[in-house]
Amino acid sequence: MKAKNTDKIATWVIYWLVAIVVLILAGILGNILWTGLPHLSWHFLTSEASSYQAGGGVRDQLFNSIYLLILTTIISFPIALGAAIYLSEYASDNLFTSLIRTTIEILSSLPSIVVGLFGYLLFVVQFGLGFSIISGALALTFFNLPILTSNMEQAINGVPQSQREAGLALGLSNWKTIRGIVLPAALPGILTGLILSAGRIFGEAAALIYTAGQSGSTVNYSNWNPFSPTSFLNVMRPAETLAVHIWKVNTEGIIPDATVVSAAASALLVIVVILFNLGARYLGNKLYQKLTAAKAK
Repeated sequence: MKAKNTDKIATWVIYWLVAIVVLILAGILGNILWTGLPHLSWHFLTSEASSYQAGGGVRDQLFNSIYLLILTTIISFPIALGAAIYLSEYASDNLFTSLIRTTIEILSSLPSIVVGLFGYLLFVVQFGLGFSIISGALALTFFNLPILTSNMEQAINGVPQSQREAGLALGLSNWKTIRGIVLPAALPGILTGLILSAGRIFGEAAALIYTAGQSGSTVNYSNWNPFSPTSFLNVMRPAETLAVHIWKVNTEGIIPDATVVSAAASALLVIVVILFNLGARYLGNKLYQKLTAAKAK
């Protein structure tokens, strides 16, 4: 009887703790959306930011965030996928593998400001890339790789061993088994981890302050020449992202409507991150149903 009562009490305590966390999260998100949504408009999304006058938007900052996200994903995805395949399928349990896993854990726990300072010293100063989109993308790659690698490794490890054995029994090589059986089965988890990491990259600010910069150059969206200083595709231009813009407006902004711009930009950032998370779950479930012919949980 005591064990049953203890179990009930522990269960209710857990429920209440979860409810408190959900309420706190809902309160924070609700406050941001309640304050910022009334100020979101098409004009705000498609107009340039203003330095001194009211009525500016976040067009360039929003594009820079998306552009940085795409570049970072292009750089980090193949590296993380290769590392995940090696750790889950080829690496034996030895000192070297343990060192790799420890390094990944250390990198994933580093504060983003440390990654930003490292990116500033290495890419901006040492490599001479200056405050630029490519410097920010390379810094975010170091920030993103550990998390992405861990998520992909977990997705690959989640594939039943029987599927690997079936491929080998059919005479397939180890690599063909991984490529043709393991990776397709792990694809929902891999894409889910990729989208979730994309949401974290999109909202990053500290690492980009020291690498991509706090100001933006004049951008011409009709100029498709990536080597032109005014082209929106130029990776060597400085680029203020949406998260950095929110920080800058709150700390250094002198525009009359700084509070309005900050609230609207924060609401936009929260909406995009929520869409990333919902998209990850939806896409993962759809792929799981398609590849396994089973109903996702």
